[in-house]
Amino acid sequence: MKRRRSTTLATAVVLATGLVLTGCSTGSDDKPRLNISGAFMPEPVMDDMAAGFLTVKNDSDIADKLTSVTSEIAGQVQIHETKNQKMQEVTSFDIPANGELDLERGGNHMMFLKLKKKPKQGEKVSVELHFEKADPVKAELPVKESTHNPKKQ
Repeated sequence: MKRRRSTTLATAVVLATGLVLTGCSTGSDDKPRLNISGAFMPEPVMDDMAAGFLTVKNDSDIADKLTSVTSEIAGQVQIHETKNQKMQEVTSFDIPANGELDLERGGNHMMFLKLKKKPKQGEKVSVELHFEKADPVKAELPVKESTHNPKKQ
């Protein structure tokens, strides 16, 4: 009876250990590690809309998606892709694992519509980025001169 109990106990320990290790290896509770850099908004030339640019860097093995952006300065913020020199709203942008998403002039970007006030050079515009997996991230976009383009500097 003692030998049978030891064998049963040993089997239970092995099974429990296997379940614990399986739970740890899936990483299902892990979230992507995202950092924002290079954020800016060119001073808008129109009173009711503006564009915003930044880079989202993913320092993890978990891919994610940018699904929306919100800001108190605008009635609506859309995310746009640019293809064949035409921009159109999209529902999300992929952020690859150990990669980055670049929102830049002439390419993918944020579009601020129905501005509640026109931001001026030297001010900062607050945004909150929303993702499929990661928690929301707040960022500040410094307002630069209307022709600002960091890629050309």
